[in-house]
Amino acid sequence: MPSEDTLITLPKTEIPRSWYNVLPDLPEPLEPYLTPSGEAVKPEQLAAIFPASLIEQELSPRRLFDIPVPVAEALARYRPTPLQRAAGLEKALGVRSRIYFKNESVSPSGSHKSNTALAQAHFNREAGIRRLATETGAGQWGTALSIAGCAFGLEIRVYMVRVSLEQKPYRKTVMNLMGAEVLSSPSDLTAAGRRAKAENPRTLGSLGLAISEAVEDAASRSDTNYSLGSVLNHVILHQTVIGQEIKKQLSLAGVSPDYLIACHGGGSNFGGMAAPFVPEIKDGARIALIAAEPESCPTLTRGRFAHDHGDVAGLTPLLPMYTLGKDFQPPAIHAGGLRYHGASPIVSSLVKSGMVKPLAVGGADLFRYAALFARTEFIIPAPESAHALAAACLKALELEQAGTPGTIVFVLSGHGLLDLSAFESFIDTY
Repeated sequence: MPSEDTLITLPKTEIPRSWYNVLPDLPEPLEPYLTPSGEAVKPEQLAAIFPASLIEQELSPRRLFDIPVPVAEALARYRPTPLQRAAGLEKALGVRSRIYFKNESVSPSGSHKSNTALAQAHFNREAGIRRLATETGAGQWGTALSIAGCAFGLEIRVYMVRVSLEQKPYRKTVMNLMGAEVLSSPSDLTAAGRRAKAENPRTLGSLGLAISEAVEDAASRSDTNYSLGSVLNHVILHQTVIGQEIKKQLSLAGVSPDYLIACHGGGSNFGGMAAPFVPEIKDGARIALIAAEPESCPTLTRGRFAHDHGDVAGLTPLLPMYTLGKDFQPPAIHAGGLRYHGASPIVSSLVKSGMVKPLAVGGADLFRYAALFARTEFIIPAPESAHALAAACLKALELEQAGTPGTIVFVLSGHGLLDLSAFESFIDTY
């Protein structure tokens, strides 16, 4: 095998056969979801919008769930994803640290979202559901679920946050091409949407509001369930294929990570990377987990830990999480997938315990390093993924200045080929 100094693409591994559930291994037990009256949510109270299989995955203390054959076959179209050395980026930065990236952009949807979209579509179809309602911020999740709908024969309706729909119109084109119906959120089809438009006709929308619309849609029809692309435990469960593959690929290459970095919006990408490493960190492994979020929506760095609704209308249970408040109105940043007021209960628990360190990244750093990555590694990162990239670059420069180079691994959660409007005003700067 080549030495670590010359290794560019790390060895491929098998697709994980099971999803890893981190709940029993968290440093502190996860606090229960609550009803508005303060009682713990019971499984049957979630049955109006989720199939029994996903409810079990959401609440069960079981460590491993076998990946069903149909889901494994769908994942095998693009998994395992490459883990690559960013040698060109290292050279351009002038650092001795080794930087690796897990390239989730090779999925059919162009992002990590396919990992859970395929699973959720399968389990809903097995439960006799024929239609799914969902929300999407920047469009990666809506794209992934639209493709999963094709794969498993389900109708898909997507409530897309208005500002992102205006910024990224070709996301809607892709979803429509896959047979999905896409509505601008807030819409006129739900009480939550009509109320938001009445209160502010010029509202840009938000993920919390789009969630309200999708949940309301699903709860109103017996043939429809709700499908969520982040935040909840079962979503992170499905995303643990990312972290499991990273562990195996690093092991096969003889590489020990010092820093693991992923962007954070609701938590599926970061949680999927981080969760499989929790047991060994508890056992003493010196690995730093860094969650990179936007300065303009600093849920983990400036939010408070509390039970809060995951949506604006208060239709979801109260989740134990870091939150900016369900009524928080995020600015119109291009990283629409990170414009969310709350955080995954799992990630929130890890932050609260000190195992995860959040980092807020600003716009100037974001696009400067995104452009540098595009010109050295020849991949245009999604604006969301660029937060993790920027955090990795900043960490490498910090280590260089301190004279202590290390090994940094970040997740490139998606490509930015449908987000080019985000880069237009910055091109001449670089």
